[in-house]
Amino acid sequence: MGELSAEIWEPIWLTLKLATISTIILLIIGTPIAWKLSRSDAWWKHVAMAIVAMPLVLPPTVLGFYMLLLLGPFGPGGALASLWGARTLAFSFTGLVIGSVCFSLPFVVQPIHNAFKAIGERPLEVAATLRASPARAFWTVAIPLARPGFLTAAMLGFAHTVGEFGVVLMIGGNIPGETKVLSVAIFDFVETSRWYEANILAGGMVVFAFATILSMTLIERRVARDNS
Repeated sequence: MGELSAEIWEPIWLTLKLATISTIILLIIGTPIAWKLSRSDAWWKHVAMAIVAMPLVLPPTVLGFYMLLLLGPFGPGGALASLWGARTLAFSFTGLVIGSVCFSLPFVVQPIHNAFKAIGERPLEVAATLRASPARAFWTVAIPLARPGFLTAAMLGFAHTVGEFGVVLMIGGNIPGETKVLSVAIFDFVETSRWYEANILAGGMVVFAFATILSMTLIERRVARDNS
């Protein structure tokens, strides 16, 4: 029974850890990207948006394959890992974080971008007339007004990371305690005909997905009510 409990809770804990770290990183790097894209009318804006959105249409195995090459011993990831004596960033938790950030980037950038666009020019113009610097206007005006977009982005980024399979399997494999996240654990249980354990984890994922969608719906409803 103790072994079974460890087999179930270990991937749950690892998945929550991965999703939390990835979401924090996504918010940190996704916010300036979304802000820049929402404020620019340059020709390269559409190219940048297309690049950010590519994980939405690329098969996860394709993205995972190229991430494996980049993180492997003969790619930039291998060169970076050699700094502390490792051979590769693939098949490691660090590699999972990098892959998750790349794969979930559009799910964070797009809601924040839409929130920044919805603000319009007027609040920032008012802040400028009050002699607020662009940086101060960003932190004191744009960020608070875009808060619903940040909430949606955080929830989508977290939920999408929890549900990843193709990318994490390609670059992480199935190493217990290191890269064996929930989706991989479910696949492993099904392959070995351990339907009880697979049903426990899969059922938990269904409940989590429903709670995430319901929460986002309630947030959008409250925002619409506040703006009306």
